[in-house]
Amino acid sequence: MTMDFKEINKLIALMEKASLTEIEVEEGGKRVKLRKETPIQAGHSFPIQPQERLLPTPAETKAVENDGTVLIRSPIVGMFYRSSSPEMDAYVEVGDIVKKGQTLCIVEAMKLLNEIESEIDGKVAAVLVESGSSVEYGTPLFKIEPT
Repeated sequence: MTMDFKEINKLIALMEKASLTEIEVEEGGKRVKLRKETPIQAGHSFPIQPQERLLPTPAETKAVENDGTVLIRSPIVGMFYRSSSPEMDAYVEVGDIVKKGQTLCIVEAMKLLNEIESEIDGKVAAVLVESGSSVEYGTPLFKIEPT
């Protein structure tokens, strides 16, 4: 007898919420073990594959600051990367001009690579997170000066 997908998805959500890297559950003769590799274990050297957009696009991920810049925030919990692999250049640098929909970075969550896109046309005023850092929902990632 195996666990159904609903039960497994609940365990995945629990792992993410509690910042666990491994969980093993046995109940009623059913057993499941889930392990999340950290970027150091995984090596972060894999290419990004196009995938269906699974990220939420809440209005809270974009906020206008007092200085007129737009703050781009993380829409999910995960690991922040400025490029698709350690050997590649960053998607954007301070001073770069970006267009709405242009990829700014990646946030990896549960081995899924989620491209974070600019929500406006503008100039990158600041990169607020170091590549390889963990981010929470709402963590400020970039400041963009609207054009």
